[in-house]
Amino acid sequence: MYKLYTRPGSGGFVVEAALALANARFDQIDVPKTDRPDQAFLDISPLNQVPVLTLPDGRSITESAAICMLLAERHPDAGLSPAPGEPGRADFLRWMAFMSSVLYPAVLRFYYAPRYTADAEGAKAVKQAAVAEMDRGFAIVDAALAGREWLAGDRLSLADIYLVMLVAWHPDAEKARTAWPGIQRVWARLREHPVISKLNVSHEMWPA
Repeated sequence: MYKLYTRPGSGGFVVEAALALANARFDQIDVPKTDRPDQAFLDISPLNQVPVLTLPDGRSITESAAICMLLAERHPDAGLSPAPGEPGRADFLRWMAFMSSVLYPAVLRFYYAPRYTADAEGAKAVKQAAVAEMDRGFAIVDAALAGREWLAGDRLSLADIYLVMLVAWHPDAEKARTAWPGIQRVWARLREHPVISKLNVSHEMWPA
């Protein structure tokens, strides 16, 4: 059985979705947000971040994108990603890497701006730059959605759920409705998905 360390409103959202869609059994441990975590948690998450997934063999893995790709690989029948050799596979890998290396860090810089500057007065500039980077990244993803239903392949994948999670964290999330029509279209469809709407109750990613 898996063990998922998570908390509401975190990157655990997409991992919980992956586990639910795979019908995988797991124990959920809600980790409080604190600067003084238990050493046992730091042993598996040195940066004191969630989510962390402990595998049935006892090994633990961090980084939500990596966890999603691993779960897609371990549960191929769930269709969490295009399979190796399918046309959408390259897009899936590309966009998961892009979102985790461009968009997710920009989100963190916005919400944790003081971590990214040694200037006591510099947080505002960090946040402004973070929003600009988010907007640039979301615009790139939105352009990729032109003429297609989903981000990778011809059906829903974890890349779409990961995208919706990230855009929900934009400080002006409603901007997606007008600025990025492709993203808004995916987001609108996923808000009606039974697994995603259920998770939104506990994570409060967007107004129900």
